[in-house]
Amino acid sequence: PAIRERLFPNSNLKGPANVFVLPDLESANISFNLVRSMTDGVVIGPILMGLSRPVHILTPASTARRVVNMTAIACVEAQIRAAAKG
Repeated sequence: PAIRERLFPNSNLKGPANVFVLPDLESANISFNLVRSMTDGVVIGPILMGLSRPVHILTPASTARRVVNMTAIACVEAQIRAAAKG
């Protein structure tokens, strides 16, 4: 948080980040499964960023809750894109 406040003093973000940035897919998958198995948090993702549009990934093992969460995220992103176009 201290670096973010120094570099981006007008940011709306507060507190520590809750995202992982990993060097490759294998590292991401290992970390994702480790955290998922050790916590009782809600898993949302994975979402691939950096492409012309975000990619939301659902696997055959996805629960109904994960499908609903990813659908909600995709809808909000679509609304933001539509509003930006005017």
